[in-house]
Amino acid sequence: MADRRGSGRHRREPVLDDGGAGVLDVRLTLDDRAGRGASKGRRAEGGPPRGSGPKRPKRRGRSILGILAYWTVVLGLWCAIGLAGLVAYHAAQLPPIDQLKIPKRPPNIAILASDGTLLANRGETGGRSIPLAELPPFLPKAFVAIEDRRFYQHFGIDPVGIGRAFFRNLSGAGVMQGGSTLTQQLAKNLFLTQERTASRKIQEAILALWLEANFSKDQLLELYINRVYFGSGAYGVEAAAQRYFGKPARAVTVSEAAMLAGLVQAPSRLAPTRNPKAAQARAALVVAAMAELGFVTDRDAKVALSDPATAARGHAGGSANYAADLVMDVLDDFVGTVESDIVVSTTIDPGLQAAAERALTDELAAKGARYNVGQGALVALRPDGAVRALVGGRDYSQSQFNRATTAKRQPGSAFKPFVYLAALEAGLTPETVRDDSPVNIRGWAPENYSRDYRGPITLRDALAMSINTVAVRLGVEVGPRKVVRVAQRLGISSPLQANASLALGTSEVTALELVGAYAAFANGGTGVIPYVIAGVKTADGKAVYRRAETGLGRVIEPAIAAQMNAMMRETLLTGTARKAELPGWDAAGKTGTSQEFRDAWFVGYTGSLVAGVWLGNDDGEPTRRASGGNLPVEVWSRFMKVALANERPVALPGLRGAPAIAAAPARQRSAEAAPPSDNAWIPPDPAERGLLERLFGIR
Repeated sequence: MADRRGSGRHRREPVLDDGGAGVLDVRLTLDDRAGRGASKGRRAEGGPPRGSGPKRPKRRGRSILGILAYWTVVLGLWCAIGLAGLVAYHAAQLPPIDQLKIPKRPPNIAILASDGTLLANRGETGGRSIPLAELPPFLPKAFVAIEDRRFYQHFGIDPVGIGRAFFRNLSGAGVMQGGSTLTQQLAKNLFLTQERTASRKIQEAILALWLEANFSKDQLLELYINRVYFGSGAYGVEAAAQRYFGKPARAVTVSEAAMLAGLVQAPSRLAPTRNPKAAQARAALVVAAMAELGFVTDRDAKVALSDPATAARGHAGGSANYAADLVMDVLDDFVGTVESDIVVSTTIDPGLQAAAERALTDELAAKGARYNVGQGALVALRPDGAVRALVGGRDYSQSQFNRATTAKRQPGSAFKPFVYLAALEAGLTPETVRDDSPVNIRGWAPENYSRDYRGPITLRDALAMSINTVAVRLGVEVGPRKVVRVAQRLGISSPLQANASLALGTSEVTALELVGAYAAFANGGTGVIPYVIAGVKTADGKAVYRRAETGLGRVIEPAIAAQMNAMMRETLLTGTARKAELPGWDAAGKTGTSQEFRDAWFVGYTGSLVAGVWLGNDDGEPTRRASGGNLPVEVWSRFMKVALANERPVALPGLRGAPAIAAAPARQRSAEAAPPSDNAWIPPDPAERGLLERLFGIR
């Protein structure tokens, strides 16, 4: 009997095959192969029939899990290849990486008041760039807390943040979140447009990696807070702090910092000037995030939440912006093209500017509807031409049109001092008498405001009472061209029509040039060029421009200036501007009203300040009898009382210790002896009167 062990019949051992997970492969040893023959022989000699012994297991196919794993790997590889190609394509649309550089920030123009406080920022950004070192630590951290809390951990792209935002948005829990890091937002602001496309997001990610590789985290954060947009034309945290809170960024509180950080998500919707409740709600989320991350103490967080920030009332649309606009209009004449941040020092007194704004807006609020007056302007100068206050309208936030410097309106009788000055220079005196009676010039028959006539009247009284007939006669007498030259000599630059109606102020002028011309009376006869810029420096303090003493030189003889001052002082004492008298001060001026009460003016002055007020409507609609002697005088008086409250009274030039009417200089001649000037009219002999009556209609 054969030994079974010797036959090589060994037990088959199952072994896992490397080629497939879980597939059983039966491996036979060499002895197994040798024993097959014996087995066959036994079956032939009467052993068990074929197929009755143990069956060989069949090879099974791959499991579903294995197939999924396989195709997942394949699909992942193809996606990686496709993504790499997509990134390469969009990267090719960008400038070469080795040529990338941070775009230069547009220059800022900081405009300062005479005391060094900030009036406004101008330029594309609305504020200067400010280093992190100048800011309270909680301010930049507020942006990290709400916009990118893993800013200091990620490499420019934050997969963890993207995943968290995805699942949070998917679940609908809390506020919708985005996955962009601060670095990605910075990349978008620096290099890309604001369009929302997949292409831009890919380029944004590429640029974010480049930024992270070339700048430190603090450098990136500083770039971000100085470039991000906060709404209302403010780019950067300094511009935003000034715009919304009226203070520099270094002075903001925790609650204000939180509101600024919350703004960047939606500047228009969350602006505290437009939607304060939404802005405060967003700021509360920022404060909570800052406390959670340890950026502020719990005590500071409670204070910030209990006392939320509010926008500075009226700061954004303040009238100082009209003065700032004037600065920008003339700046090119002094410094040319601005290529870096500069600081402009001005002559504007912030106290006087605020007083001028209040005087104008409060009077219009109280009486504008009664007089049907919608707009106004106020200009105040020192007698040397330095602009101390300039208000170009009742509300800058509603209208940026500068009615003080740009609008040209008929000055009415406020133009008459130039006519009377020409008459005095032609040899007349304040005591010269002219006839107040109807006048007709080639069919034009101007009337007095009162529509009555006083007969013979001195020039002093005629100017004080604003008698139209006398002014017209004087204009024709000295010649309209002479009047034009006198006005231009004193600083009127607008075109003037040399005709008879010029004496009644029918040629249009701006408030600034009219007030500037009156400064020659206030300083005793020196012509001035109104100016608002005192100096310009670079941001690091290098002088670019410094104003030198300039002007138009002497334009009125001192004695004649004294006569004009005495005559216009009478306007406030007994004439059309009696409401404008300033107790304790020598003051002078002239009212003006244009045809159909469209424009109402008063320009008045002391020895230390000249101010002019215009009131009317932008569309030229007539007012309800607003004349120079009522509402403009009231605005002027209200302003001047505040402006001069802390100053020592100064006498008008030529009137200190002198009689009210100064004597005429010896060189003056009577009107009858004065030589004719261009287009001048000399009182005729009786034999000639008929011809002139036919030519001019004068009786």
